[in-house]
Amino acid sequence: MVKRGIKEQVRELDATLDAWTGYRNSVQNELEGMINGAPSSLRNILRYHMGWENERGRIRQGKQGKFIRSILHLLSCQAVGGDVAQVLPSAAALELVHNLSLIHDDIQDKSHQRHGRPTVWKLWGKSQAINIGDFMFALASLALLRLRDNGLSSEEILHSLKVLTEACKELCEGQYLDIEFEDRVDITVEDYLNMIRRKTAALIAASASMGAYLGKGEEKVQHFHQFGEALGMAYQIRDDILGVWGVKKRTGKSMGEDLRQRKKTLPVVYALSESKDRAKLERLYSKRRIDGGDIPLAVRILDESGARDHSQNLVQEYCRQALKQLEASGVGRDRQAPLRQIAHSLAEREN
Repeated sequence: MVKRGIKEQVRELDATLDAWTGYRNSVQNELEGMINGAPSSLRNILRYHMGWENERGRIRQGKQGKFIRSILHLLSCQAVGGDVAQVLPSAAALELVHNLSLIHDDIQDKSHQRHGRPTVWKLWGKSQAINIGDFMFALASLALLRLRDNGLSSEEILHSLKVLTEACKELCEGQYLDIEFEDRVDITVEDYLNMIRRKTAALIAASASMGAYLGKGEEKVQHFHQFGEALGMAYQIRDDILGVWGVKKRTGKSMGEDLRQRKKTLPVVYALSESKDRAKLERLYSKRRIDGGDIPLAVRILDESGARDHSQNLVQEYCRQALKQLEASGVGRDRQAPLRQIAHSLAEREN
């Protein structure tokens, strides 16, 4: 990754922090306005999942979502000279789609906790969790229609609906592959990258490209799409690294939690093809669940295979690709600054 001077880093960081806080609050206000209009029984579950309330409906102060996709959407709109306030409904739609995918993912992964709290399906059952996810998809579609009230044309709304729906289709394709990989040990790195390009990167790419499009930067949309896709790849691979080697105080998960759940993340896929001890790793992954006592062995196998370095090198490569697309878009460096800082911070994050 290209080194930046201290002053440039500080300028980029300040710009990102200002935008991150203000834009996040604006998107949350937009979401609250939509969610609070839902019937009370549904509203309580939605607010619980978003981290705004506990299971008894009491306001809570705790860890909530990062709002990465919606903030990226707003900053992409701003970068091409668009009006951020005008596209808050589409930013909310992106957050709704992302969160419905988390609710459904928790069911499919049989995850009992998210951010240290019981998952929606664990508290309200699988059937209601599926229903809540579907309800969020309906809210996302309605959110896009609200763009009309902000002065955007029917053509722009239809285009946004098409982009978001295609991203949802790719997300489902990626989830299908992810589930299929659970019982296989012959997955290649290329297979894995193809899967996360759909499951994770597609929605992040849509966030950036929709932002550029609605900001009246039609000629820059493809560059922003590729910027978002590369950033999404870097984001997911960094998440994979933290799932094995992350610090619990920062990630909220125990070290090796992804290994305990037998997730086929990039470090594991790499080690299964490159490690001299891959037979031992295969035996561990043939179990229904990897016991805590086996986690150090699995981590050692990954360490000795070079999986961590390989994965982080890919993170940095995708980050370079993202920044290259941003540069090719022709957007001025001052307008690029928040997006560039987000790219760097996501590639180096610890939570």
